[in-house]
Amino acid sequence: MINGKPIICVSSSSNHVPTKGEATRDLWLNDTYAAAVSNAGGIVVIPGERNAEDYADFCDGLMLTGGPDIDPEVYGETKFNDTVKCDPIRTAFEIPLAKAFIARKKPIFTICRGFQLINCILGGTLYQDIVEQLGYVHIHANILRHNITAVEGSIMYNLFGEEFKVNSYHHQVIKDLGEGLKVTARSVEGLIEAYEHESLPIFGVQFHPERLTDSWYDGKTQDFAPLFEHFVNMAKNGK
Repeated sequence: MINGKPIICVSSSSNHVPTKGEATRDLWLNDTYAAAVSNAGGIVVIPGERNAEDYADFCDGLMLTGGPDIDPEVYGETKFNDTVKCDPIRTAFEIPLAKAFIARKKPIFTICRGFQLINCILGGTLYQDIVEQLGYVHIHANILRHNITAVEGSIMYNLFGEEFKVNSYHHQVIKDLGEGLKVTARSVEGLIEAYEHESLPIFGVQFHPERLTDSWYDGKTQDFAPLFEHFVNMAKNGK
């Protein structure tokens, strides 16, 4: 911690998918993530896809952010179709990064891609294209809003109640749940929208709460600032 504020390692995205890996690799972080963590009382550190073990030693918590698809090889499958677009360099770094935080039992908050990645690390699988495989649309240029239902006693329930609206911008979703994870919220179709780990300080959501708070908040959903405050407090307290 610095000045009583926990240091949060926040994973970055890259230009791999739009450039098909043919350009110099650029890393970036959408400011919505940084603003949400900072406003909740944390200090953001962006890893440079190096030194996973060192970041796990140095930082108090890990936030795995959204981005391109998880490589199907991670959960023992091959690409379902051309809609599956991956960043293998990012995946190759974030797996040991997440495992390093897990080994130290430090808090981990996962969002969208990160939500799916931890599930796969813990032995779970994904539907690679929910439109083709399940017939549901959860991604749209204007970002869909839909209701989810939280499980009583869960983080989501305690913060926001039983039923509330979230945004949706993903075409993959959890199929088989990873070891130790328990479902804490589902969409109206039954898709997994949130989970918590039974014994480790890990929780996550499939939607994008960082776009539903601070300057991005539009009043159409709950303000999800309390979710980031909950995570930052976990990192501050070490659990």
